[in-house]
Amino acid sequence: MTRVGLLIFGVIATIGFAAIILVGLPRVALFSVTAPPELQPYDPVQQRGRHVYIANGCVYCHSQQIRNAAFTTDVLRGWGDRASVPADYVYDRPHLLGTMRTGPDLINVGVRLPNADWHLIHLYDPRSLVEWSIMPAFPYLFEEKDPEAVGPGDRVVPVRGPRAPAGKVVVATEDALALVEYLLSLRRVYPVPEVESAPGAEGVGPAAGAAGAAAARAPASGPGGRTMP
Repeated sequence: MTRVGLLIFGVIATIGFAAIILVGLPRVALFSVTAPPELQPYDPVQQRGRHVYIANGCVYCHSQQIRNAAFTTDVLRGWGDRASVPADYVYDRPHLLGTMRTGPDLINVGVRLPNADWHLIHLYDPRSLVEWSIMPAFPYLFEEKDPEAVGPGDRVVPVRGPRAPAGKVVVATEDALALVEYLLSLRRVYPVPEVESAPGAEGVGPAAGAAGAAAARAPASGPGGRTMP
């Protein structure tokens, strides 16, 4: 075999080995993961909202994962009561775990902030709710109409104060409404089956995360609303 042949064989073998270790084995390990009874598939409107979430790059600033309370302060921040587990993402394709937290984690935002009007106002102009917010506005997900042009099927967004458009009424588009429905569906607060930890590994598994959260929880500083940019 020539050196070129050896090189090609080495490249193919390396890629194949990496694929087996990084893709194949994890996939096999997750075959047995089933959805908890409380977790329902996204309905068509929520699925559309999820596509809007992806298209507008929300994943670049928000994660959707609560890390173990033994190592982080995610639970103390009010983002959830337990660490996320694989079963939380059974219906997520693609997964939106995220790697950045310019804004707060959103995996339980439907619990922390269940008011649809709040989310609509926040998407239209975040600074109309939180003056110091650095979140970008998404005005193109809304229409500004004359009051007399508002139809019976229009969802009027109650924007108030100096940031409201003068002489106009803000109306949510179907994309804005779908995005809010998706955000409200993010509720991963059901209990998960306890996982027995290996000897000497206390405080590492999902159950230990929930237990650690209960033991470590300090008086809450609010249900997370204050941390929402």
